[in-house]
Amino acid sequence: MNGTNIKWDDLQFFLAVARSGGLSPAARATGSSPATLGRRMRTLEHDMGRELFIRHDRGYELTTEGRTLLSELTDVEARIVRLTAKTDDATRPLVKISAGTWTALLLLNSLDTLTGTPADIRLRFVSAEEVLDISRREVVIGFRNRRPSDERLAGRKLSRVEFAPYARADAPRKWIKVLADTPSARWLDKTIGKDAVCEVTSPRNCLDLALAGRGLALLPTFIGDAQPELERAGATIPELTHDQWLVTHQDDRHLPHVRRTLDRLADVLAGQYHHVKRDSAV
Repeated sequence: MNGTNIKWDDLQFFLAVARSGGLSPAARATGSSPATLGRRMRTLEHDMGRELFIRHDRGYELTTEGRTLLSELTDVEARIVRLTAKTDDATRPLVKISAGTWTALLLLNSLDTLTGTPADIRLRFVSAEEVLDISRREVVIGFRNRRPSDERLAGRKLSRVEFAPYARADAPRKWIKVLADTPSARWLDKTIGKDAVCEVTSPRNCLDLALAGRGLALLPTFIGDAQPELERAGATIPELTHDQWLVTHQDDRHLPHVRRTLDRLADVLAGQYHHVKRDSAV
C-alpha cells in the first residue's frame, strides 16, 4: 500500500459506494457520475493493494478487507464530525426509520428522548405498512416482525407484540374493518368478511372510531391498553402474536448516530411496553 497516493476524496467516495451498495445510488449522493466513481474505486484498490469490492449485477458488495476499511473510516469520520459539529439542525445526522402505524404512534410520544437533549440527530419516520428495503438504504432502521434473514442486515429482538379487540364500554360490539395488507387486517377480513360497522383504509382511523364509541377495533395491546377510554373486549389473538425486531444494515449499525438511535428506540419501547403491562387492567 502506497499511502502517499491515496486521496481523501477517494476515501469519501468509497464510503458512499460502500454504504449505498452500488455506483448509481452513490453517484446521486455525491454528484459524481457512476463511471467516475467506478474509476476512482479501481484506483483506490490499486493504491491500497486491496480488493475492496465484489462487483456483480446487483451492485458493489464489500469484501472482508472492504468491510474492515469501512469500519476504520467510520471511526475516523465520527471523530471528524464531532470536532467540526455545529449546533444547527442542518448539521445533525438524519436517521430514516420505517415503522408501522402503531409503532410510529408509540414512538412519536417520546420524540424528545429519541432525538436527544439537546437534540443530536434528526429523525424521519416513514410510517408504512409495507416492508422497505434496508439493504438498499430506503431507510436506515426498520421494525420487522421476524429475524432478518439477509446476512447484510443486523437485528435486535424486542418485546412480543399481541393483538386484542378494544372498544368503549358503551360501544356496539361490531367490528371496524381495516382494508390493508397487514396480518391483522387479513385476519379480520377472514374472520368477519363484510360484516363490519365501517371500513377504513388507514389503521389509525379504526382507533379514532373506537375512541368515538362506534365499534370494536383490533389493536396491538401496547396501543389499546394505553387508551383510558377503551377496554379489552376479548382475549388476545394467538395467530397475530409475534416478536418485534429492530433491524439495520451491518455496515451502518456501528455508526455513532445510528447506534445512539438504536439504543434509544430499544429503551423507549422497553419502557412503554413495561408501562402498558403494569397499568393494564386485564
